[in-house]
Amino acid sequence: MTHPFFERHRLLLREAVDAIASRAYWSAYPEMPSPKAYGEHAATEGKAAFDGYLDKPFPLEQPATARTTGDERSPYGFRLGVRYPKVEIDDVLEAAGRARKAWHAAGPATWAGVCLEILHRLNRRSVEIAHAVMHTSGQSIMMAFQAGGPHAQDRGLEAVAYAWQELQKIPPHADWEKPQGKNPPLRMRKTYTAVPRGIGLVIGCCTFPTWNGYPGLFASLATGNAVIVKPHPAAILPLAITVRVAREVLRDAGFDPNVVMLAAHEAGESMAQDLALRPEVGLIDFTGSSANGNWLEQNARHAQVYTEKSGVNQIVIDSTDDLQGMARNIAFSLALYSGQMCTAPQNIYIPLGGIDTPDGCVGFHEVAQAIGAAIDRLVADPARAVEVTGAIQNRAVLERIDAARHLGEVVADSRPVVHPAFPDACVRTPLFLKMTEVDESKIMQELFGPISLAVATDSTAHSLALAGKTARQHGALTLSLYSRKPEVIARAREVAAEGGVSLSINLTGGVYVNQSAAFSDFHGTGANPAANASLCDTAFVASRFRVVQSREHV
Repeated sequence: MTHPFFERHRLLLREAVDAIASRAYWSAYPEMPSPKAYGEHAATEGKAAFDGYLDKPFPLEQPATARTTGDERSPYGFRLGVRYPKVEIDDVLEAAGRARKAWHAAGPATWAGVCLEILHRLNRRSVEIAHAVMHTSGQSIMMAFQAGGPHAQDRGLEAVAYAWQELQKIPPHADWEKPQGKNPPLRMRKTYTAVPRGIGLVIGCCTFPTWNGYPGLFASLATGNAVIVKPHPAAILPLAITVRVAREVLRDAGFDPNVVMLAAHEAGESMAQDLALRPEVGLIDFTGSSANGNWLEQNARHAQVYTEKSGVNQIVIDSTDDLQGMARNIAFSLALYSGQMCTAPQNIYIPLGGIDTPDGCVGFHEVAQAIGAAIDRLVADPARAVEVTGAIQNRAVLERIDAARHLGEVVADSRPVVHPAFPDACVRTPLFLKMTEVDESKIMQELFGPISLAVATDSTAHSLALAGKTARQHGALTLSLYSRKPEVIARAREVAAEGGVSLSINLTGGVYVNQSAAFSDFHGTGANPAANASLCDTAFVASRFRVVQSREHV
């Protein structure tokens, strides 16, 4: 008999499994915060729930010390004042170790059912989570709702679907019979058991705490592992809400809620490293800098480590049928969330001799100017601009903008914008520069934030060679191409495959290179230094459990 939560969500799980097989558009959770989808009072109740957390201890009952932690500041100009339970590493690992035994024994259907119920309850609190994401990451409210809520939940569901699909490949029993000629056959009954790896550690990031955190969280839970969630010190609240909901569901399902625990800490503490080195931790999911990701890969060798690290994303412009449409699309991609997305483009390669268009050849400087003008138009109205750019999450980005101005000639300068609703918000428009010569020491480094470079190359062949070399050596998650020529498109596909980077071709409409769709796009190929796994795919979940068998004669 399966768990009631599994029966409640069985159809949804079947649809999700079908979606990852077809790779067509499918989404389980409405991405627009309409009253029809989320309830007539969802907007006011969600905002009130968020406000109710401010300047108070966060309501989370789990093994903890008498101390609290937390010092989050909204990029929109105020301190959250939320205090979280302070845990000791020995206590949290011991509690998770005890809780995981019954969870291990529950089996795949229960694992899936509980995960699906967690996602369902998170979805009903999407507005509340959106405000938490907005005021920790700096995303605009609409992006925070979509990326932090339904899109993140889709990514969690995608992980559950992959886990369920892989676990269903393992039969519970097999009758084995080997003929022995004239003698009676050898007969054995074999039993197969999926055994989780242990305790999963999810190390959250400050820019997309739920969107990047949910794949690892739900992939580990759906394969029977207990999970410790360690948020970034600047973005604790979204994952704290997530952990609270998960613990409520686990308790309602009859399990020890310590299957999922929160390990919050303040900046400067070594909680991530200390947890990662513990032998009880068998799985680590990390999103963040290459320095920290590389450290985990090199030092936490006892665990299965999944990392998504920094990279240099690029655009190659060879020719276009729609110069203005291309410029608008690129400008939006550069401005979206102030370039604070792991998929945001940085280097734009344009032949110095120009590109082909229906109106003839357009030179390098003219193409760069068209993109710069599109940026300026996009951010001209402050009320509109802030809904695209959001706010700057980390003050180090401001220093990076100032330091980057020497890299080339300014085409569109970065400037402060006064937010109509939050006058103390830290908002900056994109900085767009042009370089008439290729200087690899300058362009082959990530300039995280709203900083991008138009780089003059000798030819499209030179542009593609640079793009491939950068992806292979420094990592990249996205590559975009604009070309009217089939042979150039074919070569770009080869370069993308060799560099292990996802390629977008001739985007001029409502799809942008920074966007990644759950159930269809493979986000992070695992084929270059920016990521060591595709998130999500079969491999992302299959290594989170092992199969142990027993056999006996019949």
